[in-house]
Amino acid sequence: MATQARPKREIRTPLSRERVLRAAIELADEGGIESLSMRRLAQDLGVEAMSLYYYFARKDDLTEGMLDAVFREMELPASTPDWRADVRRCAISAKEVLLRHAWATKLVGNGRTFPSQARLVWMNAILGRLRSAGFSPNMTHHAYHALDSHIVGFVLWVLPYLAISKAQPDLTARFLEDFPYAELPHLAEHIREHAEERPGDTSEFEFGLELILDGLERLRASAA
Repeated sequence: MATQARPKREIRTPLSRERVLRAAIELADEGGIESLSMRRLAQDLGVEAMSLYYYFARKDDLTEGMLDAVFREMELPASTPDWRADVRRCAISAKEVLLRHAWATKLVGNGRTFPSQARLVWMNAILGRLRSAGFSPNMTHHAYHALDSHIVGFVLWVLPYLAISKAQPDLTARFLEDFPYAELPHLAEHIREHAEERPGDTSEFEFGLELILDGLERLRASAA
């Protein structure tokens, strides 16, 4: 008599804090932070919404955990003889991480999310690298805020343009068709510069970052 094969049981990945965070970040990356809800997240994970509250008592706890995970992706400054290269590298890393997770910048300064451990570690590392480069406590204070404002400000500035370019790739060409060149020639030239990509050209972010680093180096040298 033939033995009837038993149906294979579906193997489900156990729910965990890290799995919930990864799913929440993926959901926010795809649809923005506005698309994130405990019910939608539970559906994506294939669980009941109440299961999520075992790991995160409130949605704010979840978003704090998400921000913590984002800051863990950012590179911390090294301690090479070139302080500028160390700071430049971690600033570019922070910018790229925030662009990868566009929703995160909205939460950084919303006043509702307390700085996570990973964010505090990142801040401490930048401040420490500036101090070890020879900046005084006061100069370090101003240098950190100049760098942080450039990183966050640039991301907030560029995100709407990236969204528009993705949704309407021919927008610039259509905009320039009826542009009043005679009245606004310099603005027209500026828009063309945005539209043209040149190999090896310095990005807007790195251009501004170099100006900040140049100014900081002059201050550091004059105070030595």
